[in-house]
Amino acid sequence: MAPRTAAAQSQHIAAPAPDRRRAWLIMAMIVAFMVINYADKSVLGLAAVPIMEELDLSNSTYGLISSSFFFLFSISGLLVGFLSTRISSRVLLLVMTVLWAVAQLPVLVVATVPTLMAGRILLGAAEGPAASMSMHALYKWFPPERRALPSALQIGGAALGTLIAAPVVTWLIDGFGWRSAYAVLAVVSACWALLWWRVGHDGPYDHKHTATGSGRPRLPYRKILLTGTVLGSIASAFGAAWALSLSHAWLPAYFRTQMDMSAAASATAISVMSGFGLVLLLAVSPFVDALKSRGVSSRWSSGAAQSIAVCVAACAMTAFPFVDASGPRLVLIALAFGGTAIAIPLHYMTTAEVVPPAQRGAVFGIVAGVGTLPGLVAPFLTGHLIDTADTPAAGYTTAFLVAGAVMLAAGAFALAAIRPDRDARRLGLDAGPH
Repeated sequence: MAPRTAAAQSQHIAAPAPDRRRAWLIMAMIVAFMVINYADKSVLGLAAVPIMEELDLSNSTYGLISSSFFFLFSISGLLVGFLSTRISSRVLLLVMTVLWAVAQLPVLVVATVPTLMAGRILLGAAEGPAASMSMHALYKWFPPERRALPSALQIGGAALGTLIAAPVVTWLIDGFGWRSAYAVLAVVSACWALLWWRVGHDGPYDHKHTATGSGRPRLPYRKILLTGTVLGSIASAFGAAWALSLSHAWLPAYFRTQMDMSAAASATAISVMSGFGLVLLLAVSPFVDALKSRGVSSRWSSGAAQSIAVCVAACAMTAFPFVDASGPRLVLIALAFGGTAIAIPLHYMTTAEVVPPAQRGAVFGIVAGVGTLPGLVAPFLTGHLIDTADTPAAGYTTAFLVAGAVMLAAGAFALAAIRPDRDARRLGLDAGPH
């Protein structure tokens, strides 16, 4: 028998030794992480009506407070993405959740526009890297061929967070005042951080532990970022983020003021829509796996799926303001704000196919940072449109039409640009997992 080459020996020695129990424990912790993440994001929107009434805020001022969450969101996502190549995911996620707890505290001392903004800015800075870094941490525990379901479950934590937060936070606000929701979320974040410090560790598929990660040369970031796959993935993230930022900031207020719903009915509607998004997310994994098992390329199995989802949601966004019947309108609203859920795990999957493992965290941070920029614009723009329109209803309609146009353009570009197989070959990454 011919002797093994040094490379083959290195590959054999460095092969990961996965611990499936630990992997799924980490999976559960990451899902809980995302649940808390989205509960924190949602609390301002769910408390919008009582906060605006108590502090006598205009729609524009409230929109500015909501947008302030994104002042440092993208920048922190970019910076932490690069730090992830040097600092363990265990430390990064711990620091994030400690900051989440701290960010809820200012309004418990004094509730003013400056303290609301300060808390939202700090929270946004701490949550900017959350989705990309938790996905990066998760990928260290699962090989490339088994990431579809974990990816869907990780993003499913976001939908689950809204599904749980809407009724629970609304109950806290109605029963104990809106400040109580902030206090409870601070405690929950701190508890997660303590538990994570005990059980959270980097997995065997960390690039530092694998031959494929350590042996593959790094590529210039410019070369990676200018591939159609990464640009298209950013576009699909951008379109999805426009809808997501509107749902967090304005959807509860829209239900209360434009559809005459009670706080409880509004929370129920939001939970149902989050449940719809969760079902779509859980359907993504078997759908993508089934297509790939039939030999369908990543362009169509994961690229087209996310692009079409954003386009369909865009069409629903532009249609529902003109539907009078409450039932059909709610169905379209669910499709407009929940249909983009499919795009979120898939744009990470398509990006990962054209990035060396050692650079994945940084590129994920860039995709998340640029893709979530709508959060800086959409909430404030919506508040301004509502204040300057002849009626609030007309302002909301204009805002939703603008959202639909942005989402349709983003989805169409993503559909044309995302081609992971082609771009991986051009970058020399088609041979081996990443």
